[in-house]
Amino acid sequence: MTTNEHTPSDLQQPEGKHGSEAGHEAEHGHGHGHGHGHGHGHGHGHEDDLDWAELGPQLERGAEVSMAWIDQAIAWLGDLLADTPVRRVLDIGSGPGVTTCRLAEAFPQAEVVAVDGEPALLERVHARAAHTGTAARVRTHQADLATDLAPLGDADLIWTSHVLHHLGDQQSGVTRLAARLRPDGLLAVAEGGLPHRYLPRNLGFGRPGLEARLDAHMEAWFADLRAGLPDATEIIDDWPTMLTTAALHTPQSRTFLAETRPPIDAQSRAHIHHAFTRSREILATRLPPDDIATLDHLLDESSPESLHHRGDLQILDARTLHTARAAPRPHPA
Repeated sequence: MTTNEHTPSDLQQPEGKHGSEAGHEAEHGHGHGHGHGHGHGHGHGHEDDLDWAELGPQLERGAEVSMAWIDQAIAWLGDLLADTPVRRVLDIGSGPGVTTCRLAEAFPQAEVVAVDGEPALLERVHARAAHTGTAARVRTHQADLATDLAPLGDADLIWTSHVLHHLGDQQSGVTRLAARLRPDGLLAVAEGGLPHRYLPRNLGFGRPGLEARLDAHMEAWFADLRAGLPDATEIIDDWPTMLTTAALHTPQSRTFLAETRPPIDAQSRAHIHHAFTRSREILATRLPPDDIATLDHLLDESSPESLHHRGDLQILDARTLHTARAAPRPHPA
């Protein structure tokens, strides 16, 4: 184990949280534009007092529900890296490590480093790695994406999911990650896609189209959040261009669809309930009274029309992954 990586007992809390916390969205499937729970537990301004040890199981559950698209994405990365030895992988914004361990399984010759800002979540990485049989190759590193990443060392593959959009200067974040790539290494950035869909348009009560309205209000909420980030910089969300601006080449993007049709299992139902609960909390001052009433009805366990009992719940999840490569190693003259 290198001096840059730690067991849970070694972890010390760094100053600042921006960026590293946002990566937990990769674990529970609520990145910007991907469901109503944007910002669930990422400590941006109004959520600095979250109990990460208590939130950890929810994050793991969300990641497991989202695993279908993650597995598809990792399989694609394996194809892209078929001719590149993958010896070291960084999972930036790892949360409790569901994706970290999947990466370790997909690249069996690689050391995989889970990078996050929360000690309680990094402890869960170790527990999950032990459970999945990847503990010998999974390491943790406590770090903040908004600060210097040089201590992380370099890697053949860097994965980050719904983290960079929580940085004020997204281009700077991309450039700093690109600098950590080995020759011919690959940076994989999951950003964008389509909003989750969990419900039918007409619920049988309230105004039809609730989820579309929640998405619109969440966009406004997120715009306000971004405006208040340190070094907030307006930039077109053109991730292939950001990757090439960071001196990477051959950008490629692909969108992956994950679908869970009714009837859903208890884990998926709990995941959906958590998403709407967080929407209710985050948007309480933004939604009109009739939509608040609809959400309260959905969350009321005593109602047969609630999320606890509905037979028409589903999960439709479309995520976009953007990739680009570092320059190859120069050939000897």
